[in-house]
Amino acid sequence: MKSDFLTVTQSKRGAITSFKLNDDKSNMNWVIDPGYLESLGYDDLDKLFGEFNITVNGQKHRSIDQIPEVTGDETHSTVTFKAAGLTLKQNFELEKDAFKWDFSIQNETQEDATIENLGLWISLAYVMFRDKNVKRNANQSVAVFPQISKNYTKLAAVRRDNTNPNLGVYQTKGKVLSVGTFNDYTNRFFENVSPSLDGMLFHEIVLAGGYDDDRRPHHDWIYPQDSLVLKAGDTKDWEFYLKPFTSHQDFYDIATKDFGHPRFSFEPMISQGSDQIFTVKLAKDQKLQKILVRYKSGQQTIDQDMTKDLKDDRLVYRPEGLGEHQVILSFDDGTVDMGVFNVMSSINELLRNRANYVSEHSYAGKDGKVPYSFGPVSNQGESIGKMTFILQECLLDDKVKDADKQIAQVEESAVKYVREKWFVNGDFRKPAKLYGDFYRLMDLEYIAHMFYLLSKCPASSLKLNKPNDYLSWAAQVFDVRVNPDLNEDERAKTEAQMLGTYGLYIEDLLADLKKNGLDKEYSEISKSWKAVTDRLAKTSSTLDAAMTEHFFDNAGFGPAASALALTGNVGAAKTYGELLKANIGFSNDFRSQSPDRWWEALSYMIHALWGGLTAASAQITGEELSDPELVEAAYRATGAILYMYDSNATATDRMLEPGEAASTYSIAGPNLNRPDLSRNRFGQSIFASDGGIFARLFPDGYTGEDDWDMGEELVAFLNGFGQKTYIYTDTKKGLTAINGRIKQLDGDRYEVLSFAPYISEYINLDKKNVFKSNSDNVIFNAATGMFE
Repeated sequence: MKSDFLTVTQSKRGAITSFKLNDDKSNMNWVIDPGYLESLGYDDLDKLFGEFNITVNGQKHRSIDQIPEVTGDETHSTVTFKAAGLTLKQNFELEKDAFKWDFSIQNETQEDATIENLGLWISLAYVMFRDKNVKRNANQSVAVFPQISKNYTKLAAVRRDNTNPNLGVYQTKGKVLSVGTFNDYTNRFFENVSPSLDGMLFHEIVLAGGYDDDRRPHHDWIYPQDSLVLKAGDTKDWEFYLKPFTSHQDFYDIATKDFGHPRFSFEPMISQGSDQIFTVKLAKDQKLQKILVRYKSGQQTIDQDMTKDLKDDRLVYRPEGLGEHQVILSFDDGTVDMGVFNVMSSINELLRNRANYVSEHSYAGKDGKVPYSFGPVSNQGESIGKMTFILQECLLDDKVKDADKQIAQVEESAVKYVREKWFVNGDFRKPAKLYGDFYRLMDLEYIAHMFYLLSKCPASSLKLNKPNDYLSWAAQVFDVRVNPDLNEDERAKTEAQMLGTYGLYIEDLLADLKKNGLDKEYSEISKSWKAVTDRLAKTSSTLDAAMTEHFFDNAGFGPAASALALTGNVGAAKTYGELLKANIGFSNDFRSQSPDRWWEALSYMIHALWGGLTAASAQITGEELSDPELVEAAYRATGAILYMYDSNATATDRMLEPGEAASTYSIAGPNLNRPDLSRNRFGQSIFASDGGIFARLFPDGYTGEDDWDMGEELVAFLNGFGQKTYIYTDTKKGLTAINGRIKQLDGDRYEVLSFAPYISEYINLDKKNVFKSNSDNVIFNAATGMFE
């Protein structure tokens, strides 16, 4: 099919194999290409765009097993299947500037048909190409952000380098239950190959059911899993449009202007006792009938009719319950839209609970199985994140229970466990080879961070050494981490020149080294830091830093963006910042606003550590570049990350006690690789039962300890949105707050209320000025651009 606007190629079976916008200079194929699958041995032809799975009266059918009738001309195509007495028909039509996709099922029997499952593949080009030309991954692949709604589902396929155009999918007819994913991948980690990981997600629009048997989320009260009964002779219809968009705002404007979708906005997370403010913008001729807020309290689902409180498209709501809240908008034509936000008891309380829990439950002490360790034990430095978090929390919060005891536990572990395990005879210049014949240099940045925070603790809280001793230790370890000359083998020399999480604290470390006269370490570390960032700046046009052990990785481009921004490499920071903007989700469900990653859950997912560090990278880069879009994206992601610690959650099977945590959440429902993990929290060792690489990564199987690699992301939060609120001027909304709220008082004076648990700075991104204050509300004078 071809028009002035689009060129679409179909297989003999009618599946869409190429979808190209004629004026797109990159010549991108917006759907997964069967030629690429074949070239690398991926066997997924049953999941190409337009294929489907259906279960009728208990019998499963796949479109790939049928031979359809395909008819059409240059601008139209019809694909007709027969299965179980049903006629399933797809109509594809090229319109002026969009692609129309109809799907219908007609029951041609004399009996009612019960459709337990119906999933329609919409396999957009969500691919991590096995290609060291990382620009292909950035420019020819998309992140896909779902916005699921009964009648107004949307998918935003955002090109990973954030260049235009992007591609939107908009529902215009029928009922959608969910959007699931299937992941196919190759991981060659144990072959000592780098990059070792590539793969792709295939997206499935769920029109009925979604799950077989008991492998389903049992507590997910937000997204239905209904079967569909098609009466004898009846037909059901669904309709979708695919149309390019430019920006985040344009995605929603097209939905409202062209396809009749309402625009619904709200905060992704709020604390108990705070107001949630909804704004509703209706499409032409659309009439809102009811607004309902739904939440779960124990076993009871509570509905609150808030319709009468809507004033001038704005509704102020004070939640009474905790956990996930669903807002349901009903319109006079019978259609329904919705949104999901989270209500947390208090972020301060969550952080204190976490510190207390780790201290009481994770620390082994002298007589533990692994003495003086914080469990779960791992050779990887990420496992030290718990210790770093305790220190940062105790330094900021004077209400932590028995802070001196918690600091002393970390100090004891640092001296008697960490130093002895990771270094030969405790010599910081000789990392221990914990991985057979090599050591992992990345581990050292977590250790250096822990020692550095020990150096910030009051001397009265430390039992074994003085603060300056730990500053010296941090400097020695960090120097080995970043200085190739202090490492002997080639792997370590290479890794020394790679970025990592250390960008979160290196500037503070350098300042303290200089202040305390550690001139040699300051000089060596400064030199290494400059060498890394200079090289990153010079090679930014190739996007080399976006490739790590994976072919395309936010663990690469996130730290690259913030490192470049911190060192004044503005142009290069902007280049990597675009990758961050494309990586962080926007959605009507706060959990789908996570940074985009799949390999810890085999689905679109939240991963606490790298989601949090990616959010921190966006926050740091946005602040340094005065770019509100990056800071806004970072804040959206933060609500999703804190969900991994939320003991008040009601819609996930894995419930948490106060202070407990789980590292991973599968956003997609269903997660077709592991349906039992759909919309659930878990630790990655749960995949040990899947065998293969997972059995080798987690030889002890699933232990139920789901938080081994958590903590560093909370430190990043504490140093970012934990202490900072931002304001800027939006061209449409006027003066706007991030991690806070603005209220106009009189004339040019505004009250700024901070949501930060330990507020210390208010930052005006327009003027790039900082106002230091520990008050949770301050006055801003718009005429002078200054805080008061």
